Amino acid sequence: MSNETKNVNAQEIKSSREGKGKKESGRRERGVRREREQSEFEARTIEVARVTRVMAGGKRMRFRALVVLGDRAGRIGYGLAKGADVTVAVNKAQAAAKRKVVKIALHEGTIPHAVTKKFKAAKLLMKPAPDGTGIIAGGAFRTVFELAGVRNVVSKSLGSGNKTNAVKLAVSALNSFKKSGSNPA
Repeated sequence: MSNETKNVNAQEIKSSREGKGKKESGRRERGVRREREQSEFEARTIEVARVTRVMAGGKRMRFRALVVLGDRAGRIGYGLAKGADVTVAVNKAQAAAKRKVVKIALHEGTIPHAVTKKFKAAKLLMKPAPDGTGIIAGGAFRTVFELAGVRNVVSKSLGSGNKTNAVKLAVSALNSFKKSGSNPA
């Protein structure tokens, strides 16, 4: 290879690195941030709790986060995770929620039929509602319905007020509807 081709190749390599926020050494330049990819899901933190574990040297504090995410078009997921810091717990919970996304059956912005579902001590009664009713639900149920894309529903929470069980119950109740177009065999 001649010196000219070596210089041209070095300039091509150098120019390909420019504009990506990196120096020639491969490190990022100061002040240049990588753009975060836009997620197709909207995430909401339902609860952050400080939990402790008694160890031999004293108490060890950690944080537990409950996160619900959905695309407002029939997909919903939840994640529960612990971490040494609140942000670590929330990030872990979001990752867990992305792994647990389920597709639910919606019928013209509401649920297909009335259902009563029980999970541990929590009980949920859901009924379809006409257009314009909105979401009549309390606490964590409202957030789950909003992120799932249910625009009109009437629901009543009975029994436990535990947010974790409420979210698990709401997602399992929404997932219990048969998917449209399924053929029972």
